This record gives sequence, structure tokens and C-alpha cells, in this order.
Amino acid sequence: MDRIPVVTKNLLAINIIMFLATLVFEQKGMDLNSIFGLHLVMAEDFLPFQLVTYMFMHGDFMHLFFNMFALYMFGRVLEYVWGPKRFLTFFLITGVGAALIQEGIGLYRYYTLSSGMNAEEVGMVLAHGHEAIMNGKNFVIAKMAELNIVLNGVTVGASGAIFAILLGFGMLFPNEKMFIFPIPIPIKAKYFVIGYAVIEFLLGTSGSADGVAHFAHLGGMLFGLILILHWRKTNKIGGPYV
Repeated sequence: MDRIPVVTKNLLAINIIMFLATLVFEQKGMDLNSIFGLHLVMAEDFLPFQLVTYMFMHGDFMHLFFNMFALYMFGRVLEYVWGPKRFLTFFLITGVGAALIQEGIGLYRYYTLSSGMNAEEVGMVLAHGHEAIMNGKNFVIAKMAELNIVLNGVTVGASGAIFAILLGFGMLFPNEKMFIFPIPIPIKAKYFVIGYAVIEFLLGTSGSADGVAHFAHLGGMLFGLILILHWRKTNKIGGPYV
């Protein structure tokens, strides 16, 4: 498995090129993450194509590095087992699925937050929130600031599809042992995937504003699970543990 298969190679290339393009256009005053990243469906910057393009954008180098490292390590294995067409289908469907879950959670948070605020506060966010975010600012009042981030924030990254890939690897090779820093002993892939999912759920429901789309990660895994189970049922998927 020395050669990187075609879809994995091209996904790596597209993500790296888009990250470099983001840096270049940033110097020219254009924010590609705002254009191609995922906005809440009711935000003025939302465009339908963002449900796909957001997964090829990244916020910083470490965000890109860890996603691409996981894509290289686990994605190429799935592509060798499933073939390029099925792997690309899996990547895109789970990425879009993660975006849909993120949109649903965003709408839930928006209506939950706004229901606890008066009409004047909500109106201020609707009228001036976008401009504030675009200028790198936000409201001083905490609940207005939080509502504004939900409404006018942007989600970027391939993480939803990457978490689906981790799930796929865990389902196809459940007993494969993995070394995860800083744990000193090897862990079976199935336990790693389950543990990671539990951690994401706990972080997502903790209420902490850490800037990470935990439910998008879980959404990618959910759509990945549904897709793999469907393929198994219809006998359209292969692999040593299927």
C-alpha cells in the first residue's frame, strides 16, 4: 500500500490547494472561508453550494494537518477496499450529511437562544450582527454575542467526512490495533471509534463554546453508519470484516 490511491490523493491535493488559496486571497482582502464555508441557512451569507465546499476549507494549518493526516492514514485503506467510486461517494455523502446535522443544530440553538431574549436584542443581532462579525467584532452582552456567532459564524473543515472514515475503518477492521498518543498501549479500532464518538457527544452537549462543530463530527459518523449498513444489506460492499 505504498502508492496513494487516486481519490485520496486528489482529496489531499484539493484541500491543500484551497488552504493555500485562502492564504493568498486573504492578503488581497478576500475571505474564501466566508465564501465557501458553511453558514446557517437563515444567514445572509448562506449559499446552497456551501454544503459541499465547506469540507474543502480549513481554519488554520493544524486543522488542515490533522484532517489530512487522518485522510491519508485511513482514507487510502478504505479506498483500496471499496474502490475509488464508492470511497468518493462515501466521503461526499458523509460530508454533506455532517453539514445538514450542523445546520439542524444551528437552527435549534438559534431559536433556543432567541426565545430567551427580548425582541430588541434579537433585532439588534439581526440588523448589525453580520457587520460586526465581518469586522472581527461582536456584541458586549454575552447572550447577544452567542446568538450572533450561531447566526453569522462559519463552519469549515473536512472533519465530518474524516470522522465517517474513522468509523468506516473501525467497522471494516474492528480488531486492528492502533497506537494513540499519549495512551501507552495499543487500542482496538472499534474501541477507539466508540470512545471518540462518546467524547464528541459529551463535548457537544457540555454547552462550552469551544468553536468545534462536535455534532457535525457525529453527523458524519451517523451518515457513514447508515451508508455502510445499507451497502452491507444490499451486498454492495466488500472487505475482510464485512
